[in-house]
Amino acid sequence: MSDDIEDTEELPATAATFAETEPDVWAAYNDLGRACSQAGPLDDETRRLVKLALAIGAESEGAVHSHVRRGLDEGLGAEQLQHVAVLSIPTLGFPQAMAARSWISDLTE
Repeated sequence: MSDDIEDTEELPATAATFAETEPDVWAAYNDLGRACSQAGPLDDETRRLVKLALAIGAESEGAVHSHVRRGLDEGLGAEQLQHVAVLSIPTLGFPQAMAARSWISDLTE
């Protein structure tokens, strides 16, 4: 499944270290992510875009980068990813949407 983060070589340093020092917790975290992904009818592309939107709403640059990177790997286009940031304008505000656009651009330009 595309949402699995089992290869610690592709994780940011802090998460990779945690996965190595707390393998049982990391495995449970992966299992939770897998169960959440399988709990409903959304397809892979929709789940990735929703996760990107949640990362934008949480103001997490690292999570935005992660979901953009994975979205690109899964075949999403830069335009689709940037549209999520545009959709955030009425809910999160213009400044947060512009921050998100810049974080997305970090990986799409």
